[in-house]
Amino acid sequence: MHKQFLVIGAGRFGSSIASNLYELGHEVMIIDKDETLIQQISGTVTNAAKADASSEECLKALDIKDFHAVVIAIGEDVQASIMATILLIELEAKYIVAKAQSDIHGKVLKKLGVNQVVFPEREMGQKLAHSLIHPSIIDLIELSEDYSVVEVTAPEAMIGKTLKELDLRARHGISVIALRRNKGANTRISPRAEDIIEANDIIVAIGKNKHLKKINWI
Repeated sequence: MHKQFLVIGAGRFGSSIASNLYELGHEVMIIDKDETLIQQISGTVTNAAKADASSEECLKALDIKDFHAVVIAIGEDVQASIMATILLIELEAKYIVAKAQSDIHGKVLKKLGVNQVVFPEREMGQKLAHSLIHPSIIDLIELSEDYSVVEVTAPEAMIGKTLKELDLRARHGISVIALRRNKGANTRISPRAEDIIEANDIIVAIGKNKHLKKINWI
């Protein structure tokens, strides 16, 4: 489905989000006060403009209600981030995702009504730490303090066994929600108990963090 996105802030985080959304086939507008940053990203988004997101007049001119979501990717200027958030809520933005610099900043954003608060550096650090300890982990998404979704290359001890034989839910409290084969070309959502784990399979599972850390699950 074709969607429209607005990204506020053309630093590394904002530029990465904007260019990836554009590559996925969506319309993306990005704004920043820094003309140099706007020029650097202008070729990889639908529209890039120099603008101040803490200015009500500026945001009103953008027809905020037309965007499926707005991403506030402002860097270290916490005041500008909060001002932009307040204005976007007043302009009735449909969905707001905001980058936070600290726990306090994140709490303020949540109090204001931001739909999703992200901590890019912290989350990247967590993923890198997990990948260094468990090289088989491809991706890890923390859903809460207790639960995560993990994408992992099938451990050797699982190969040739059915999900029923492994019985991960009963033994470890881990639920396999998808199996990906042939490098993702064939994905089976809600795999059956009789499905056999093959070499190079990618397992997508959900469970408590303390259980997922035991990555061999055997």
